[in-house]
Amino acid sequence: MLLAIDLGNTTTVFGVYDNEKLTKHWRLSTQKLRTVDEYGILLRNLFALEQLDVGDIDAIIIASVVPPLDPTLDEMARRYFSVEPIFVSSENAGISILYHDPHEVGADRIVDAVAALERYGTPAIIVDMGTATTFDGITRDGSYLGGLIAPGIEISARALREGAARLPQIDIQKPNELIGRSTETSMQSGFFWGYVSLVDGIIERMKAELGEDAHVITTGGMAGLVAEESRWISRIDNDLTLYGLHLVAKKLGMT
Repeated sequence: MLLAIDLGNTTTVFGVYDNEKLTKHWRLSTQKLRTVDEYGILLRNLFALEQLDVGDIDAIIIASVVPPLDPTLDEMARRYFSVEPIFVSSENAGISILYHDPHEVGADRIVDAVAALERYGTPAIIVDMGTATTFDGITRDGSYLGGLIAPGIEISARALREGAARLPQIDIQKPNELIGRSTETSMQSGFFWGYVSLVDGIIERMKAELGEDAHVITTGGMAGLVAEESRWISRIDNDLTLYGLHLVAKKLGMT
C-alpha cells in the first residue's frame, strides 16, 4: 500500500492507497514544531483506529511546500514505517514544466497538474484554494505552463482585521444579500463576492490564453464555497492532490 502525504502550510493531508483505491485519508493541521515521534505516533494511532496495518505500507510519497518539515517526515517514514520516502520534484513528476526555473514550482502544484491531466484532459486550469490560492495552466499538448499566486481568502481576512482595529472577526460565508447592512455582513459580502470575482476574472483571462474549452477544476479548503457561485468552475475535486501523488508514485514504479 502507498501512503501519500500532501504537506501544506496550513494543513497536511495523509491518504492511503490500496492499489488504485484511496481507502482512507485524514486532514490535520500543519505544525512546524511537531517532532518525528509525534508524527509517527499520530499516524500509528490513526491507522489503528481504521484497523490498518502500518506494516502494509511499502511506499511513501510526499508533496511538500514546507521545507523545514521535510527532514522530520523523512525520518518519520524511515523510523515508523521502515520506508525510504520519495519527495515529488520537477525532476521526477513526469510532466513537462515550462517555468523559467522548474525548481520554483511547488510540489503541490505539480501533482495537481499531473492529476488534472490524467482525469480531465487538456487544456486545463486548476484553482487550488488553500493558504494561498493558486491558478495553474496546462497547455493543449499537456505541458505545465505556469500560473498565478494570490493570497488565500482566510489570509486576506486576517490581514484586514490586523490592519483595522475596529473590524470584527467573521466567518467566511456567502451572505444573504450583496449589499451588507452591518459591518459583519458588509465584510462577509466583500470577502465572498470579492473572491468569487477574483477567481472568475483570472479564469476568464486564462481561458483567453489557453483556450475557451479549457477544463476548470478546483480543489482545496474553500473550493466548495466559491465554486457554487463561480461562472467558470465546473468541477470540484477534493482528492486531486492525493490522486496526483498516486499517479507520480505509479510512474516511479513505487506501486
